[in-house]
Amino acid sequence: MEQPELTVRDVPDENKYEIREGERVLGIAVYRRRGDVTDFLHTEVDQDSGRSKVGSTLVQAALDDVRARGGSVVASCPFVRGWIDRHQQYADLLARADS
Repeated sequence: MEQPELTVRDVPDENKYEIREGERVLGIAVYRRRGDVTDFLHTEVDQDSGRSKVGSTLVQAALDDVRARGGSVVASCPFVRGWIDRHQQYADLLARADS
């Protein structure tokens, strides 16, 4: 049986991105936005979901959304920082220290 598609959405009222499988939330990426800068503070995924790469899918979609908005990011969350380090095509999203 095929697993339902994962979807990622921004929930700005709760300052987080969610990754869902149907109605079930499998993970969140909590952020703080200041203008065009999104500071990712914490990422959490359900390790018992039976799905692989949930965190990576969540972070990539969140970063793609920030890019589409013309913003930049601060990677205070170690998971987001590590993900960007491993995917250098996203390094340009990192906000400069003087931003």
